[in-house]
Amino acid sequence: MANKRSLKKAIHAICNELLTECVAASLYGDHAQAENAEALMATIIKTQANSMARVSHPEPGMSPRKYYNDLRSKFAAQASEIVDHINNL
Repeated sequence: MANKRSLKKAIHAICNELLTECVAASLYGDHAQAENAEALMATIIKTQANSMARVSHPEPGMSPRKYYNDLRSKFAAQASEIVDHINNL
């Protein structure tokens, strides 16, 4: 990513897509799946908030490049896990 603004936009876009897929899965699934989807939507919102906060306030003592690469890899892992949960709905 070139700067914090583009990283925040990418995180926001990915989380919006995940929420959209989760809502679609809950609408076309059973009632029991809708409850799981609501919990998954809360997880997506928390992930987005935590990632945005981490972008805005980097940890002191770490080089910026290492910090943001770590942030991107952890967010990608969380997004991948959420996608797996959506596929299982």
